[in-house]
Amino acid sequence: SIVHGAKIIELKGKFDDAIKLVLDVSKKSDDIYLLNSINPFRLEGQKTAAFEIVEDLNEAPDFVYLPVGNGGNISAYWKGFNDVYRLGWATFNPRMIGLQAIGADPIVEDRPIDDPETIATAIRIGNPTNWKLAENAINESSGLVFGVSDDQIIEAYGNVYFPGKYPLALDSNVQDLIYAAGGLRSNT
Repeated sequence: SIVHGAKIIELKGKFDDAIKLVLDVSKKSDDIYLLNSINPFRLEGQKTAAFEIVEDLNEAPDFVYLPVGNGGNISAYWKGFNDVYRLGWATFNPRMIGLQAIGADPIVEDRPIDDPETIATAIRIGNPTNWKLAENAINESSGLVFGVSDDQIIEAYGNVYFPGKYPLALDSNVQDLIYAAGGLRSNT
């Protein structure tokens, strides 16, 4: 963004507060283009990851595990898998498994989290703007949504992180970390 001359403004507070502010500002000004997971063009772009998965595997996988913060990724991937299935590139759709950090797990808890807390900052969201889309992806695919604790994330990080070789961010690789930890919790 900076390379292309974007002006970046740091906001204090939670993601949920920031998204409300950005939504309000973008509605009032034609000079501001909102590029967030609520932007339909972004979701259309993200869905192509499902195309790549099917292309690499020559079929859809049985399950797809994704971290869920704002709900954009899981809903975009689901849209992509549906497109792939309709095009005949896959013979079935995968079950979508949503993963949320406990303390920032509104879909698992089925209620907004007023003050979300987790070490996984990218998914520290208490009221996802794509909540319904994420739930639809999970429900339509006969999937599940799970919560994982910060301790499990840290434990898994230690199992998959190789210092000096493969740097991992705690929040961007939650699905890998949770898989490695093997510990999941669900309220569904």
